[in-house]
Amino acid sequence: MSPTTHSAPRTAPGTRPGLAARMLGVLAACVGLVGATLAGAPAQAADNPYERGGDPTTASIEAYRGSFTVSTTRVSSLVRGFSGGTVYYPNDTSQGTFGAVVIAPGYTASQSSMAWMGERIASQGFVVMTIDTNSRYDQPASRGDQLLAAVDYLTTSSDTAVRSRIDPTRTAVVGHSMGGGGTLEASVDRPSLKAAVALTPWNLTKRWSRDTVPTLVVGAENDTVASVRSHAIPIYNGLPASPGKAYLELNGASHLAPNYSNTTIAKYTISWLKRYVDDDTRYTQFLVPGPTNDRNVSDWRSSGL
Repeated sequence: MSPTTHSAPRTAPGTRPGLAARMLGVLAACVGLVGATLAGAPAQAADNPYERGGDPTTASIEAYRGSFTVSTTRVSSLVRGFSGGTVYYPNDTSQGTFGAVVIAPGYTASQSSMAWMGERIASQGFVVMTIDTNSRYDQPASRGDQLLAAVDYLTTSSDTAVRSRIDPTRTAVVGHSMGGGGTLEASVDRPSLKAAVALTPWNLTKRWSRDTVPTLVVGAENDTVASVRSHAIPIYNGLPASPGKAYLELNGASHLAPNYSNTTIAKYTISWLKRYVDDDTRYTQFLVPGPTNDRNVSDWRSSGL
C-alpha cells in the first residue's frame, strides 16, 4: 500500500504559514478578552451588597405587602430606654442582613397607631420595630432619645433571630407628630443614622443646620395640629440641602393621616429608606423628579437627591 500523503494547507500568497497561525491566535485571544470584559461589566455595575428584592416598580412599592414574608415578636415594656414594642422581620435569610428601622408614635398615641407601617416596610426588606414611649406625653427630645435607645436595643440586645438579620451600620428612624419631631432630634444626636422620615412632624425647633441625615418630611395639607406652615415646611426649610432632603405634602389630608394605612406615605417612605439605608439607586426613579400628576400629593420639594 502506498504511504498516505498530506497536502500542506494553502495560504495567501506572500504569507508564511507560521505567521498566519500566530495572527489567528492573537485575534482569538482578543475576542475572548473583549467577551469576558463585556460579560463581567453588567455584574460589576449592579454590584450593591445591600440591594434586597427584585427590581422595583410602581406596583411593587405601592403593594400592601412586598416580596418578603414577615414574622413578628414582642419586646417587653421592661427594656431600658423606651417602653417596649413589636418587631417585624423578614423570614428570608438567604440575601444577607437587612437595614433596621425604628418607628415612634405621636403625642398620646401608642405603637398600635403605627402598626400598619411595621409589616408593610418589613415586607420590602427591613427589620422594623414600632415602639411605645415611656409616657404618652413625652416631648420630641425625649422621643428622639427613645428612638435611639430602641435602635441600640435592636442592634445589640434583641433576640438572636432578630439581631442576626440586622446590619447594625444601616439604621433609620421614622416618627409621627412629636415622634416625627423626635426623628430630627435623634438625627442631630446620631449623625451615623442613614435616613429619617418625619410624618406630619411637630417640633418647636425649626432650624436643623446640624442635621446631616437624609430626611423626608411628610406634611398634611389640612393639618390643624401641626400645620404645614408652622411645622412641616419650616422644618424642611431648616434642614441643610446636603446630603439630601425632600418634602411631600398629602393632598387634603389631616394630622392623623399617618395613623392609617396610606399608600402614598408607604410608597415614598419605602423609596427613601431603600435609597439611603440600602444605598439602592434603583429607587431614585421614585424620588427624582418626584410625584408628577399625583392627585394625592399637593406639594413636593427636594434638594440634594
